Amino acid sequence: MIAGLDGLRFSHWQVELRPDGVLVLSFDREGESVNTFAQDVLLELDGLLERLALEPPRGLVLRSAKQKGFIAGADIREFAEFDRRGTIGDSIRRGQQVFQRLAELPCPTVSAIHGFCMGGGTEISLACDYRIASNDPSTRIGLPEVKLGIYPGWGGSVRLPRLVGAPAAMDVMLTGRTLSASSARAMGLVDKVVEPALLLDEAVKLALEGRQRPFKQRFLGWITNTWPVRQVLAPVLVKQVARKARKEHYPAPYALIETWRRSGGGIQSRLSAERRSVVKLAGTPTARNLTRVFFLQERLKGLGGKEPHGIAHVHVVGAGVMGGDIAAWSAYKGFRVTLQDREQKYIDGALARAQDLFAKKVRDEAKRPEVAARLKSDLAGDGVREADLVIEAIIEQAEAKRELYATVEPRLKTDALLTTNTSSIPLEELTGDLARPAQFAGLHYFNPVALMPLVEIVRHDAMAATTEQRLAAFCKALDKLPVPVAGTPGFLVNRLLFPYMLEAALAYSEGIPGPVIDRAAVKYGMPMGPIELIDTVGLDVAYGVGQELAPFLGLSIPPALATPPEQGKRGKKDGQGLYAWEDGKPKKPEVAKDYKAPDDLEDRLILPLLNEAVAALHDGVVEDADLLDAGVIFGTGYAPFRGGPIQTIRETGADVLLGRLMALQAKYGDRFAPRPGWDNPALRQPD
Repeated sequence: MIAGLDGLRFSHWQVELRPDGVLVLSFDREGESVNTFAQDVLLELDGLLERLALEPPRGLVLRSAKQKGFIAGADIREFAEFDRRGTIGDSIRRGQQVFQRLAELPCPTVSAIHGFCMGGGTEISLACDYRIASNDPSTRIGLPEVKLGIYPGWGGSVRLPRLVGAPAAMDVMLTGRTLSASSARAMGLVDKVVEPALLLDEAVKLALEGRQRPFKQRFLGWITNTWPVRQVLAPVLVKQVARKARKEHYPAPYALIETWRRSGGGIQSRLSAERRSVVKLAGTPTARNLTRVFFLQERLKGLGGKEPHGIAHVHVVGAGVMGGDIAAWSAYKGFRVTLQDREQKYIDGALARAQDLFAKKVRDEAKRPEVAARLKSDLAGDGVREADLVIEAIIEQAEAKRELYATVEPRLKTDALLTTNTSSIPLEELTGDLARPAQFAGLHYFNPVALMPLVEIVRHDAMAATTEQRLAAFCKALDKLPVPVAGTPGFLVNRLLFPYMLEAALAYSEGIPGPVIDRAAVKYGMPMGPIELIDTVGLDVAYGVGQELAPFLGLSIPPALATPPEQGKRGKKDGQGLYAWEDGKPKKPEVAKDYKAPDDLEDRLILPLLNEAVAALHDGVVEDADLLDAGVIFGTGYAPFRGGPIQTIRETGADVLLGRLMALQAKYGDRFAPRPGWDNPALRQPD
């Protein structure tokens, strides 16, 4: 036995000393389905490692005892609580100390990774001498802390650059992307990749025999972290980051680069610099809002509950851009899909686009035919009889949709669901003649389907609760985030986007250059400018939504959207709209260098969106402010670092924004009149 540890069962760790002298340490966090690092977990590990340091085994293998994954990282719930208490620094120091104690053990240490290995899971693996991973597709390794407004703070930012070289390490940490086992092996992050059944035995073998890393990797780990190279490489990295994120919006990538650039000396000196920097970042509004967004995302993921959705066969009617892409994504995610349209040429076009999606998403060429076979052409609509879910994605005309339902509904199975992908039509206009309205709902996707994570589940008074539950569970199976919304015009996302896009179109018609309008929105934090967005959505779609929403919101439509677009000038899909498009990118005209944008342009664009967010919350379009913020962030890309429209109002101050809104009203007219709901207590910061 080693210091009395063999066979003991701790709260979160299992210890097994093998006959060959290797100790297997299995992480099994008590009371949780997934391994995450909380402070009690770290304290227990610290005491265990302290005893091992006194009487070390021949080797140590760290593994997970969970069926699901290796280690998901730190417990974000606890992290947020420490932020509220002001004790983030203590928690980061403890994690650093425990992982450093592991790194200093006088015996070989190996991390055996199977399944997801994120954040703190990767950092503790980096503290080991070696890493071995299973080749299972579920094995993904990453350091995604930048997505929470910080960067690896338990030694990861110190150890990874010296293991794989600074350029590769910075790419992983600055993007937050995850790596497959083979990619991690190619980078040098993982020493060996094996079949899952061999993982433990090969990890033990690695602990006993060791492994020499290639000279090139060792050289890169040294040379790219020398003082002169850090001074040269850091500005290059800053320029790369600046192309994607503004420093005032997302300070973490810049802080990571700067801390690495100036920090030298021994391991404790570098860990201290890492800790000070991450603690400072953790207290920024960006980090707090991104942490809030994480919890919003987790809430949406849980909306489907644990009941099965009972959907195996999806039938999509309408093979246009939206319908075709919905069908392709459903097939990619494992559903049997039949795709119907009035002419075969439209279905053929959708199937061709689907092949492009499968080529990008299914990296194993041998598996692509199996995925493609799940999506079938169905000109006659025979798939309706076998479908568990029908998704209608035809033109935005209520009468056309009702006519379709009259032919489809009688052929449905008794428990099948009928849904519409309408983007703005109130569901009450569509349910009147349905025999089974309880099984009808809106299922509103966003373009492009493969990239946009949100799906609005649109309610109406006659809809059954089980219909919503099944659709939410279906969305989860698609890796989409569902938000239940009322079936009023525009639902949530389009209702808020419409005044924003309308004001942009009006500013454009007044002669403010499109690139200037777009820059103002991007500077605020939007993922793309509204003029580019109108072209991306399509001028035809924007016109249709305008006809539905403008009367409802009491707004006038500016010239750019007042009439249907000319043939071939619908925007990105035609190569010509408000901008000309080439290879999927807008060709924005040059703006005179001496042109000065109006001082109130940002307010003109953003305040209508915030104003409508207040009204939508007041009208009960969603159940609460958190769901509103989640829907707008994941449905539009609204500046995540701001935490959503309602969170923006709270942080800026409702009274401050109300004053600015009334100033615009006085200058430009009643389209800026404050909407009902500005007295809502939800708009005030909690004490």
